[in-house]
Amino acid sequence: MRVSDRVMSLKLEIEGVMLNDVSGYAPQVEEKERFWSELDEVMESIPTGERVVIGADFNGHVGEGNTGDEEVMGKFGVKERNLEGQMVVDFAKRMDMAVVNTYFQKREEHRVTYKSGGRRTLVDYILCRRGNLKEISDCKVVVGESVARQHRMVVCRMTLMVCKEKRQKLRQALGGQVVLPDDWETTAEVIRETGRKVLGVSSGRRKEDKETWWWNEEVQDSIQRKRLAKKKWDMDRTEENRQEYKELQRRVKREVSKVKQKTYDELYTRLDTREGEKDLYRLARQRDRDGKDVQQVRVIKDRDGRVLTSEESIQRRWKGAHK
Repeated sequence: MRVSDRVMSLKLEIEGVMLNDVSGYAPQVEEKERFWSELDEVMESIPTGERVVIGADFNGHVGEGNTGDEEVMGKFGVKERNLEGQMVVDFAKRMDMAVVNTYFQKREEHRVTYKSGGRRTLVDYILCRRGNLKEISDCKVVVGESVARQHRMVVCRMTLMVCKEKRQKLRQALGGQVVLPDDWETTAEVIRETGRKVLGVSSGRRKEDKETWWWNEEVQDSIQRKRLAKKKWDMDRTEENRQEYKELQRRVKREVSKVKQKTYDELYTRLDTREGEKDLYRLARQRDRDGKDVQQVRVIKDRDGRVLTSEESIQRRWKGAHK
């Protein structure tokens, strides 16, 4: 669900557990109050029994140490706290959340999320409910993986305590076996048949047209080579590695531009043909779909607004709605 250009949320059902994934991007100067108000509204709309994970660029430093704030953060931040970082801490206290990054002792290289020139700091955070902090076993920056310009990917490992109902059904479907057969064909058939019995058969998704566009295997290989060179330079910042990365960066830029121009030229040439017209309409439809936040939503809620997850509760809800 898009709340605004700066706040979005996604609700997932994982074997009976509801997980809300919230994404945010705090403004550097303007509209700060609006951003925090929107984030408050999202949190207040989520039932207290559901998990919440917030991943956001808060543009603030919560700082090292946690004196006075032990209930919402650990000791392993970066630099000194500033006004924007205090807003993050205040939000965590207000919503009973925990700043996950700060609980895990890592080398500075695995804590810094933003690098630009000589600046190295932590502005991208993951937050969760304090009561669910025990479900998170690790949180760190992935060195060499850039999600956006100058920002680095932050990941955490979270283990959910899920409902065992489907696991019990699986054991029943396997006839109490704890070891699958050695023969691969037999094993594959057991997996397929058990999946049909336990999970059911999907109705499938509507067919989506493939976009005729310039992104191809050649471009993908070139960008992968550049990413590996960047990762090598991040791990070992020698002048040789830097020159290798810069050279690949220039080469990939030329290759991508060349392939893109060639594909466009071919597309323009085909536009005068019947097949070209089909490509154009297909591309327009794809662009229209890509501009929408959500393709399909298949959920049902009870009278109190809670998302139903079990087949039995969903059936009861449908029956009640049609009486």
